[in-house]
Amino acid sequence: MNSRTGRLKSIKRIINEYHITSQEQLLAFLEKENVSVTQATLSRDLKLLKVGKVSDGNNGYYYTLPRNRKELETTQQYINDITRGFLTVSFSANLCIMKTLAGHADTVAIALDNMELDEILGTIAGDDTILIVLKENLPPQKFMQTLKTIIPELELE
Repeated sequence: MNSRTGRLKSIKRIINEYHITSQEQLLAFLEKENVSVTQATLSRDLKLLKVGKVSDGNNGYYYTLPRNRKELETTQQYINDITRGFLTVSFSANLCIMKTLAGHADTVAIALDNMELDEILGTIAGDDTILIVLKENLPPQKFMQTLKTIIPELELE
């Protein structure tokens, strides 16, 4: 498949499915699919598709399409909101109490809600406290692990 439309479709699919860090890596994936393209043409295609590079958080970068980049920026904003306001977390059965800086609870709760974590059924926020209702029988450690995975800089006990 060497038509421009087909090539662009392949590039988009590969970028969405794989963690592509360089044009050379992308060229290799395209070759595996029998898509023949020069580096110069690939560079123009990436520009046409408005492909950008975003940080992977480990001093590396990977390609992303504009829609994905917007989602990543939004998720990063939620993470920043949580990190900025978070103080402590404690549990009782399937209830989680998250303490925040004064005035931050609603922002943190909105961020948690918008991240659509599977473990959370819902949140209620006051000024500096959030009640997080977790799925029934979910071990607190599982929720803590999810938070730590998504937000490594969060200081959880």
